[in-house]
Amino acid sequence: MSNQVSNEARVVPLRPAPARTDGRQSEPGEPLWRDLVGEVLRRERQAQERTLKDVADAARISLPYLSEIERGRKEASSELLAAAAHALGLGLGDLLSLAHGELTRRTTATTAVRRPAVVRRPAARPHNGLCLAA
Repeated sequence: MSNQVSNEARVVPLRPAPARTDGRQSEPGEPLWRDLVGEVLRRERQAQERTLKDVADAARISLPYLSEIERGRKEASSELLAAAAHALGLGLGDLLSLAHGELTRRTTATTAVRRPAVVRRPAARPHNGLCLAA
């Protein structure tokens, strides 16, 4: 009897991932923090018309690693995010604030679509009897 073992790895997802148009995976309406931070870094760098090499050198981060951070492929430490932000003339708080704003914008837009309409109830009338409080 011979047991043949497949050379292919089998990946078992912990939870099903919805389809995305860019081929990456995340929950609908809940972008990954690393994606948001990376997009903000890239947007700020491009707004300043600077190259990845220029910012990577100024931040003392390897160019490939900075590229992966911008693409949301790496979860960067706060020290690396601060270095990248400072290389762009931002503080870490500025970077996180911009990422938070982007998160709020995206989740507000998607939750407004998914959230059921708010049902307004008539104002409570005063009780003309006994009120119990716990």
